[in-house]
Amino acid sequence: MRLHTTVGPAETSIAGVAEEADVTRLTIYRHFPEIELLFAACRAHWRALNPAPDTDAWSAIPNLEQRAGVALGQLYQWFGDHGDELFPIYRDAGTMPLPAQEALRAEAARIAGVLIEGQTQTGPAGRRLRALAGHLVSFWTWRSLVRDQGLTNAEAADVAARLLIDQAVRPA
Repeated sequence: MRLHTTVGPAETSIAGVAEEADVTRLTIYRHFPEIELLFAACRAHWRALNPAPDTDAWSAIPNLEQRAGVALGQLYQWFGDHGDELFPIYRDAGTMPLPAQEALRAEAARIAGVLIEGQTQTGPAGRRLRALAGHLVSFWTWRSLVRDQGLTNAEAADVAARLLIDQAVRPA
């Protein structure tokens, strides 16, 4: 887990994991016969130590404007709290085993779905709203707004929420 969040998955080897754990490579292979199992274990352990915001609580907020403010505020604060550890993982996502890549995409899609839950736009308007929600819950969007553009987490969340609400009320 420490290697994934410092040097990144692309630079993490079984030999490095064994050295970090002070065991042999064979011990690592015995416990994790497939690399996907090692990634899943590292992800689960890191998530247990650093729980993400409670998306179930977001679902209980019926008003999109309020939900967007709360959800994006909490998500961007969580990204802010863990951005340095998340960066190597997202940077190297394309090098991770396919199940790990799919887990990252599925989590982002789930969060975006909760964000716009109850919105009934269909056709191009619905497609644009879903795309924008997916973009706004992305680590890279947070990083661009906060790290590259210098906004605070709260300012970035406010900008993101306003964009989402504007798209949701825009006529088809």
